[in-house]
Amino acid sequence: MTWKDNLIDNPAQIRRLVLQSRRVAVLGIKTEAQADQPSVYVPHYLLQAGYEIIPVPVYYPEVSEIFGARVYRRLVDIPGEVDLVDVFRRPGDINGHVDDIVAKKPKAVWFQSGIRNDEAAETFARAGIQVVQDRCLMVEHRMAASR
Repeated sequence: MTWKDNLIDNPAQIRRLVLQSRRVAVLGIKTEAQADQPSVYVPHYLLQAGYEIIPVPVYYPEVSEIFGARVYRRLVDIPGEVDLVDVFRRPGDINGHVDDIVAKKPKAVWFQSGIRNDEAAETFARAGIQVVQDRCLMVEHRMAASR
């Protein structure tokens, strides 16, 4: 097995990852006031589907809770293990979070639709973290749950 095996794009592997993940840190989540934004309605959908959502906003320094859950400013500050980091950041902005994500060592990192950063993905994969790029977690959950 090589680090490239951690780059997940096979539908069966994606389905397994979606169904096995329960605790999801959402990097770049926005507040309920931006409910029309994917970085709000995707984690809200996951919350309704039974996932534990841990908000990690990049902006909104005055906000201490989103969806009734405590906000964390860095992934390493989240107590306990994280199954999945769902990333809502521009591709170039991900580099500023790489060290924090690697230090937290989640089982997987998920770059939402339209987000690709092959350099960061390789860093995570080499650190033993599975990576999914350019896919919507909500869409993939709906497909996985319907099978």
